[in-house]
Amino acid sequence: MNKASKNLLRSLPSVSTLLETEEVADWLQGMPRTLVVAALQTAIDDARQQIIDEEVDEEFSSEELLIAAEEELTRRSLPSLQAVVNATGIVLHTGLGRAPLSEAAIEAIVEGASGYCNLEFDLETGERGKRSSHVSELLCELSGAEAATVVNNNAAATYLILRVLAEGKEVVMSR
Repeated sequence: MNKASKNLLRSLPSVSTLLETEEVADWLQGMPRTLVVAALQTAIDDARQQIIDEEVDEEFSSEELLIAAEEELTRRSLPSLQAVVNATGIVLHTGLGRAPLSEAAIEAIVEGASGYCNLEFDLETGERGKRSSHVSELLCELSGAEAATVVNNNAAATYLILRVLAEGKEVVMSR
């Protein structure tokens, strides 16, 4: 590393110096300190790497580092799940989050999740109920089956099916 690069590295401000700026003080009013510090560290680390790689030949200003840190804060604040357009031609693409819910289904979820509900409580008897009671009757009506239940994953469904169809028999599974 040449002498100019070493001088540029020495000129980088510390995280604590940047924490003392008014701009960062404003950030700290609305964001956790750990998040702000991590963004400042990332901005300084990126600048340091550019100097080491000899991509720059002049000092980074505090303003430049704060702009980079603010971009990092924005990046870290974005939700990792984002809306996309399914242009794959596959209607129920598992990599794209399954089938979209209807407005009525979304409203029912919001209503059920925004307070307490009788998920496992029988309102008629006042005693503990069963989760499946809310859907089993409807599933039987829709499918014509004698009984029905719902599970939340393929492993549980496979287990229940094997329990009934392979009772008393040996089943070899990979997991």
